[in-house]
Amino acid sequence: MPVDEKIRKGRKKFVKKGPPVKKFRPRPKAVPKEEAPPEPPPPKKIVIPENVTVRELAQIMDISPIDVIKELMKNGIMANINQRLDRDTAVIIAEELGFIVEEPAPAPEEVAPPAPKTIRQLIYEGESPEKMVPRPPVVTVLGHVDHGKTTLLDAIRHTNVAAGEVGGITQRIGAYQVEVDGKKITFIDTPGHEAFTAMRARGAQVTDIAVLVVAADDGVMPQTLEAIDHARAAQVPIIVAINKIDKPEANVERVKRQLAEVGLVPEEWGGNTICVPISAKKGIGIEDLLENILLVAELEGLKANPNRPAVGTVIEGKMDEKRGPVATVLVQNGTLRRGEIIVIDDIYGRVRAMFNDRGEPIDEAPPSTPALILGLPEVPTPGLLFEVVRNEKEAKAIVEKRRAEKAAPKPAPQTITLEDLHRRMEAGEVKELNVILKADALGSLEPIVTSLEKMSTEDLRIKIIHKGTGNVSESDVMLAVASKGLIIGFNVDVDPAARALAENEGVEIRLYQVIYHLLEDMEKALKGLLEPEVKENILGHAQVRAIFKVAKGQVAGVYVLDGVVVRGARARIFRNGELVYDGKVASLRRFTEDVKEVRQGFECGIGLENFGDFVIGDIIEIYEKVKVT
Repeated sequence: MPVDEKIRKGRKKFVKKGPPVKKFRPRPKAVPKEEAPPEPPPPKKIVIPENVTVRELAQIMDISPIDVIKELMKNGIMANINQRLDRDTAVIIAEELGFIVEEPAPAPEEVAPPAPKTIRQLIYEGESPEKMVPRPPVVTVLGHVDHGKTTLLDAIRHTNVAAGEVGGITQRIGAYQVEVDGKKITFIDTPGHEAFTAMRARGAQVTDIAVLVVAADDGVMPQTLEAIDHARAAQVPIIVAINKIDKPEANVERVKRQLAEVGLVPEEWGGNTICVPISAKKGIGIEDLLENILLVAELEGLKANPNRPAVGTVIEGKMDEKRGPVATVLVQNGTLRRGEIIVIDDIYGRVRAMFNDRGEPIDEAPPSTPALILGLPEVPTPGLLFEVVRNEKEAKAIVEKRRAEKAAPKPAPQTITLEDLHRRMEAGEVKELNVILKADALGSLEPIVTSLEKMSTEDLRIKIIHKGTGNVSESDVMLAVASKGLIIGFNVDVDPAARALAENEGVEIRLYQVIYHLLEDMEKALKGLLEPEVKENILGHAQVRAIFKVAKGQVAGVYVLDGVVVRGARARIFRNGELVYDGKVASLRRFTEDVKEVRQGFECGIGLENFGDFVIGDIIEIYEKVKVT
């Protein structure tokens, strides 16, 4: 056997067999799977307002304005980037571009802030309807002086009050109660609508019905118009008693016509105003008047809860020589009883005795009953509220708290000014602007009234609550306080007492000599563009006692009555109460020297700018104008 063959066989014997060797095979290349196309994003939801520009629409959709313009062109609309589109067009374009347009959410309804509660609402607040029972109406009698208000009450009460009053004109407020067919009526006799409004200005709301007395021979007079405006401002129904129909010169139809001209259209003429012809002196028509008062009261649905502690209003207060402080009060809710403790503002006392309007002692006074009470430590102010408390400890706590509040710094009065009108409109605080308008003549009033009323907008209504001729009076200021209004005067001045009261109460009085300036200020106020208010400061008064001719006209020799006369200050001349000049102090001399000012009690010579028509007795009022910051 050949050697190499032996070797091969030996190797086979001794070599171990391992695992079979795998042959290398190249792996086939993986074929990439075809990816599914990505799902398109869901259409974007958008909200489009009513009017929108092309630019704004593009911003809402978050795309280029060019794409919007192209889409508009496809729809046959040529538009630039600033052009406005109506909502329908904008919706079509947005949907064409793949957007879902949703309806805008409804705007939340504007809820007006609740109006502050009136005193009347507070008095009857929280009472259960089942506890409320009908009460007598409280009636205030208003009218022109000497038209027969007290004589009418005299006829109703069958007593002779008027005879004891000076000149037949009421000297104080009285409250009386009468009974008609088993039903009671309470009457309040005021010495004029000023007192009626003065009580309202202090917050009192006692009147349910106003009876306006108009004399058939005189007709509607200036004070009648004022009384109508004051009653309307109080928002009480008005019944007209046309008095003195027994006089030969009486003309009832003329009175009705005059009433219709001021908005009180008689029922028989198709209006809502009850007019009752009467003669208070002869007792004609009195029953008819009382029946109509009860009818109106029934329609008003007047109710109160007699089974609770009494609350009401002070009608009158005075110091009696024998009995000390006494007060006439009107119970408006609950029942007032003798021996109870009452609180009036920051005083309290126990009701030691109580009398009705006939002077008879009574133990209790139910709702709508007037009563004269004794037991107060001092005379209370008419128009203040009273309330019955459980004991003296509670009364002391209330009084101490109120006195502390009075001692604390007081916020500015809640009256309105033209300057802050726009701000309060924007804040929703004011929806109506009450205006008292005074002018020098009736011919000036009408164009101003018409122009002001045309300025009313949806946001603010301008309401002329009183218009009249003559200077601004205390009565006007009282009405402004009670109605939270302002006073505008045209070619008139302000009575000194009215000016002092207005400053005290924070009532704005604006005076103008040019109608255009008045209307311009109102327009600016509505737009919030009014300049700061210019306030007048009265510096002093002087009386002309001599007149001297000089090269340039006249110089007045005057005596300074009060305050100070200042060279360069503003000056007004009043002659018999009428304004005859408004200008500037050009020169001021004392003896031979030029001086800057002259004080009260001294004499001096005054020259006024562009004026040379002095009359002895003229009153020169010196004042300055300052901007209120």
